[in-house]
Amino acid sequence: MLAAGYTWHPPAGGMWLPRISSTTVTVLLLAQTGLLLFLVSRPRPMSPVGGEERVHVLVLSSWRSGSSFVGQLFSQHPDVFYLMEPAWHVWAALSQGSAPALHMAVRDLVRSVFLCDMDVFDAYLPWRRNLSDLFQWAVSRALCSPPACSAFQRGAISSEAVCKPLCARRPFSLAQEACRSYSHVVLKEVRFFNLEVLYPLLTDPALNLRIVHLVRDPRAVLRSREQTAKALARDNGIVLGTNGTWVEADPGLRVVREVCRSHVRIAEAATRKPPPFLHGRYRLVRFEDLARAPLPEIRELYSFAGLSLTPQLEAWIHNITHGSGPGARREAFKTTSRDALNVSQAWRHTLPFAKIHRVQELCAGALQLLGYRPVFSEDEQRDLALDLVLPRGPSSFSWASSISMRPGP
Repeated sequence: MLAAGYTWHPPAGGMWLPRISSTTVTVLLLAQTGLLLFLVSRPRPMSPVGGEERVHVLVLSSWRSGSSFVGQLFSQHPDVFYLMEPAWHVWAALSQGSAPALHMAVRDLVRSVFLCDMDVFDAYLPWRRNLSDLFQWAVSRALCSPPACSAFQRGAISSEAVCKPLCARRPFSLAQEACRSYSHVVLKEVRFFNLEVLYPLLTDPALNLRIVHLVRDPRAVLRSREQTAKALARDNGIVLGTNGTWVEADPGLRVVREVCRSHVRIAEAATRKPPPFLHGRYRLVRFEDLARAPLPEIRELYSFAGLSLTPQLEAWIHNITHGSGPGARREAFKTTSRDALNVSQAWRHTLPFAKIHRVQELCAGALQLLGYRPVFSEDEQRDLALDLVLPRGPSSFSWASSISMRPGP
């Protein structure tokens, strides 16, 4: 239920991708920039049926932070066209680049998809293509429902397992047709590492963009990343700028450090003297708050996006957050019924305290800014009566001064 990632694994025996010349990367990035300039000059697309302005929502997060779950909260809504990480295609094609160098290409693709212009995938997908050529296409209810496919009625809760065999060969052009028929377009992305790169989208008159910034306790993120290290190896290399070399083992926790830094950059940009155009268009969501009180938190999240919680969705949300356990490892990248609170606390039972101490050193700023209390001993780590998630609001960070001088182990 509560993870973001993929089921893809690197080829056995190798941790290298085929080499792409730096010239090729540069040409593709220039082409993307030219495409953006062309798209900006185009007329604003028509609104969906009903005449109201289409709403665009970007779920901005990082790997293993519960973003697949949050993505499904939007995907299963009958008013939403949803895609999971469309910019995966950019990183797959330009894997010798670094995350900052690929920011513009990722942003340009995201803008085009928000506008339901799927021609942007011409640079990344085969000429003859079906819906199944899109990354994780089957987790999108909109691609399993009319007009894209008839596996499910438009208002029904969809299932990836049912959708895949029935809808995989449907024409790719139906993704664009489906997108244009919804009032909300929601994309989930883990490939933005600062907020400023999104300012052109927030000021774009063709978009009505709102940003959901999903964060999770870095200690829980580390525990989840260790369970899925192979699947994240290529992305790790791009985060660390290794020029195409995959990074599976990361004993120095360099990727976790970069993820923490990115969350701090994004949250500070949004909350400390934010630009006027960001007012009312950014919402910070902690995974742990969703796990503790799913329905109240999701009602507020939907309200922020201009959506309402239906009785059918309410029943589905209760089911997937009140399962019998944390879920099997084979379900790490799937949204299945689990005990959400159990999942959010699992790291306290499994991570060695030495690793927790190291994460707290590397991510001290993120812990303080986002409202996660550090632990100073293994006894504190195991004591589930000690709440490590601090209340939100102006007083959320006042604890820092009272414990900052406390000695470590």
